[in-house]
Amino acid sequence: EAEPLFIQALEIKKQQLGVNHPDTAQSLNNLGELYTEQGKYKEAELLLTQGLEIRKQQFGENHLETAASLDGLGVLYTKQGKYDQAETLLTQALEIVQRVLGSEHPNTLTVRENLENLRRKQQQK
Repeated sequence: EAEPLFIQALEIKKQQLGVNHPDTAQSLNNLGELYTEQGKYKEAELLLTQGLEIRKQQFGENHLETAASLDGLGVLYTKQGKYDQAETLLTQALEIVQRVLGSEHPNTLTVRENLENLRRKQQQK
C-alpha cells in the first residue's frame, strides 16, 4: 500500500521542486528503502544512487543527509552480498555521523549496527 504513495510523492516533488532538490532526494530514498525491503534490489539501487548523488551535489560529501544515503545504499549492498561496496559506504556514513552527532547518538548507533551486521555476514561467508 505504501508504494503508490511514495511514487506519487516523488512525482509531485519532481514537478514542484525539480529533480535535484533535497526533498526529491528524500523521496527517492524513501522509495528505494521500500524496494530494498521488498527485495526489488535493481529498482532500489537506481533510486538510492540517484538520491545519494543529489545529496552529494546539494549538501557535500560530509553532510548528515549524505550519510543517510550512504547508509541506505550500504544496507542494500549488504542484502545483495556486495560486501566490499557495502563496507566502503557504511564506513563513510559512520565517520560522518560520529563526527557530526557523536558516538552515542541514535543515528550513529543505527549506522554502527548496520556496519556490524555487514561484518557478521562477511565472517559467515
